Amino acid sequence: MKTTFLLVAVAAVSACAASPFADSLDNIGGVRLKGPLGERLDRMIAGHVLGTDVDYIVAPFREKTERRRCWQTEFWGKYMHSAVPYARYAASPALDDAIERGVESLLATQEDDGYIGNYPDELRFGEGWDVWGIKYTLMGLLHYYDGARAAGRTEKAARALDAAKRLCDCVIAEIGPNGKRGRELWETGCWAGYASSSILEPVVWLYRRTDEKKYLDFAAYIVKGMTASSGKGPRLVDFAQRGVSVADRNEPSGGETAGWAHTLKYGRSKAYEMMSCYQGMLEYWEVTKESPELFDAAVKTAEDIVREEINLAGGCACSEEWFHGRHKQHLPYLRLQETCVTTTWMRFCEKLLALTGEAKWAEEIEKTFYNAYLAALKRDGTEFAAYTPLNGGRWYGQHHCLMHTSCCTANGPRGFLCFLRELYRSDGKTATFNFYASARVDGFDVYTLYPRDGRVRITSHTKGPLKLRLRIPSWGEKTTVTLNDGVTVAAKPGTYFEIDREWALGDFISLDIDMPVVAHKLDHAVAFTRGPILLARDSRFADGDLSEPIRRGIRDGAKMEGFQSVRTPSDDIWMTFSAVLPLGPHEWNPEGAHPAPVMFCDYASAGNEWRPGNYYRTWFPEEYGPSE
Repeated sequence: MKTTFLLVAVAAVSACAASPFADSLDNIGGVRLKGPLGERLDRMIAGHVLGTDVDYIVAPFREKTERRRCWQTEFWGKYMHSAVPYARYAASPALDDAIERGVESLLATQEDDGYIGNYPDELRFGEGWDVWGIKYTLMGLLHYYDGARAAGRTEKAARALDAAKRLCDCVIAEIGPNGKRGRELWETGCWAGYASSSILEPVVWLYRRTDEKKYLDFAAYIVKGMTASSGKGPRLVDFAQRGVSVADRNEPSGGETAGWAHTLKYGRSKAYEMMSCYQGMLEYWEVTKESPELFDAAVKTAEDIVREEINLAGGCACSEEWFHGRHKQHLPYLRLQETCVTTTWMRFCEKLLALTGEAKWAEEIEKTFYNAYLAALKRDGTEFAAYTPLNGGRWYGQHHCLMHTSCCTANGPRGFLCFLRELYRSDGKTATFNFYASARVDGFDVYTLYPRDGRVRITSHTKGPLKLRLRIPSWGEKTTVTLNDGVTVAAKPGTYFEIDREWALGDFISLDIDMPVVAHKLDHAVAFTRGPILLARDSRFADGDLSEPIRRGIRDGAKMEGFQSVRTPSDDIWMTFSAVLPLGPHEWNPEGAHPAPVMFCDYASAGNEWRPGNYYRTWFPEEYGPSE
């Protein structure tokens, strides 16, 4: 029997077992989550995805009354993007029926020239969100096509694909090369052309599914517009090559238009739309393997986002814009962590993981998923918050475009797909665990309470040769791997640990992942993480003033002793920890000299009652000295 333990620091290589289409249905049916995550996913599918009124979100396509301001036509595509794979995951006939009704209703609105949207002819393909909405419509149609084809419904699949082609052909005729409207694609919409240029992603999807060169040519045209190094377009390459941070790419006013109107039209700091463009650019590079500067620009931009924007909860953006937020996360900025930004960041990282195979992108997904993402999801699964501050409270999403939904609550279910798809990947020869959760996957069962604790057992119910890769988190210093009851091997943080062997039924792997509590400091503020989890104090613990300062002496990066996992007080809190910290009155006071016991929970559970009075805090003030 062949057994090999290998430590691998993966760098710039093709990811294991990545699907030909990273956003496809592959891998969904082979994974079934258990435990708290499985319950949350089931509630979200039942309460949110299945609970969406498809007739309501199709209605704007029939009415065509938009006047530039609203983005009603994005909701159908976002819904279809998640509903199709979740119907497969949950084996839900009711969701299948809703999807079919939604597709039939949408296709009935397609005009003779192929247009599907809600703008009157004189306002199409110009200002506003028309092309942005078409992007999501194409995504929805192509996801339906994948699902119908996988289910053997070939006629319905062909009809959806034909509708997508006609819609894309309409865009090409109107604002493609020498288009009827006489304007460049990037000149339409807002945010320096980000919103419209992000249509590149489904255009490449369409090419991959049809192999028709005209769609690749159109994609090349879009790339040319979004990468031109002069003018007021997206300029996605030259800024990245010169190392300009994402928060510093805005177009100056030049006296043309002041304030918000100018920023809305020419600003380049919009996080959601920028990342959507890079996502499409990576899709294009993956197909053509030409112009390596496209790939390099996307990677450099993502690395800049990690370095300058991503906070301890894996979230980012203030009022949906980049703002060097990593260095300001302890301050009360408004509208933090928009759920659309959170979900798009996870999708961006998922694409980078597929193309590079680097463990760091899986780690970014994990951090964001367990913190910013799950924090935004209501406990009953019915909706997503628009914003999730690091200190304060949680509240309901917005009502956008005069409708009872919002971009965030429509976008939210797509984020869970990133975690679900990348938890386990296999091509039959090599398999990868990027995340650890109680689950049944093709070939293995996973038993764990992770990330509540760091013990994981993976049991084989397969036979034959297979190389298994296990992601070892970078924050764990003492992670070990044991095969059956044999030798225990220390695993290098931030790499993939490989086991290449002939598997037998009942073989098992034990991981013991180090879960240190680490202090983080910014100016005179302190926060704590445990493994991938940001910790928070919550008003439900009733254990003192959450704004009480911490006495001086805690070092940035210090491993904190005295944090203990304890029983949770209620089902709505996933993880609870007790800690003893130097809080309150000065140390010369006989009572104040003693540290104070306080309680923490995981950030995703903090404030999750979504009501006034349930508030929380992750960053705590630290005392100042007389000379500061």
